[in-house]
Amino acid sequence: MDSFLFHLINQYAARWAVLDFIGVFCAKYLEYFVIFLLFLFLVERFAKNWKTVVKAFVSAVLARFVIVNLTRFLWYRPRPFVSNAVNLLMTYSDEPSFPSGHAAFYFALSTIVFYKNKEAGLLFFLLSFFICLGRVFVGIHWPSDIFFGAIIGALSGWLVNKIAKG
Repeated sequence: MDSFLFHLINQYAARWAVLDFIGVFCAKYLEYFVIFLLFLFLVERFAKNWKTVVKAFVSAVLARFVIVNLTRFLWYRPRPFVSNAVNLLMTYSDEPSFPSGHAAFYFALSTIVFYKNKEAGLLFFLLSFFICLGRVFVGIHWPSDIFFGAIIGALSGWLVNKIAKG
C-alpha cells in the first residue's frame, strides 16, 4: 500500500515545470514560512502567546530530535530513492527515512497552535500537510514516514500541552 501511494503521488514529478516548482517549494521552503507565521503569532499578542510559542518549539524538538531519532536508531528504513526508481526532484542525504522528522516537527507545532487558536491551528495543519505531501512528491519520503511522523508530532504536542497547561 505504501509503495502504491508513493508512486501515485510521485508519478507526476518531473512532468510539468510548474508542478515541480510547487512540489519543491512545499518540500524545501514552505517550512520557513510556517516558522515565520509562528513568530507572527508570537508578536501579535506577545503577552498571551509567548508560552504557546515555547510549548510549540518544545513539542517540536521532543518529536523531531528525541522520538524520531530514537525510532531511527531502533529501526532503519531507507528513503524511496535509495533502492527504487523514483522521480527525484531534489538531492537529499540517504539518512533513514522513517519516521519523517519534518512531519513530526511541523505537526507538533501545529498541534500546540491548534490548542491555542483553532483557526490558526487549522492553517498550520494545512501548511504542514503540504510540506509533507511535497516531500513525498519530490521522492524523499514514503507516505507511511509522513503518517507516523505526523502521529508522533501530534502526540508530542498533546503531551507537552497536557504537561504545561496554561
